[in-house]
Amino acid sequence: MTLPSLLLGLVIALLAGAFYHTVRGGGGWRLLLYFGSSLVGFALAVWVGILLQLVFFKVGVLDIGIGLVGSLLLLALSDWLSSNKPGDKSGV
Repeated sequence: MTLPSLLLGLVIALLAGAFYHTVRGGGGWRLLLYFGSSLVGFALAVWVGILLQLVFFKVGVLDIGIGLVGSLLLLALSDWLSSNKPGDKSGV
């Protein structure tokens, strides 16, 4: 991968995290959570796409489509995991 493709992936992943934060809301910690999970999801999905030779929307050497799918999946998972509150009562 070249430096421009890495920078493009970084920008797209951060934009996806910022858009998700705009839609879901939250404070500064939640914004950092969304940025981190978007970056990790994008990178993992592109890596898996390269390994499995999956192509969804390729721009140069970077597959943006697969990256965005992975980013959104990890964003939704991290949002769901961070919003679960433990109950006051035990189920035992």
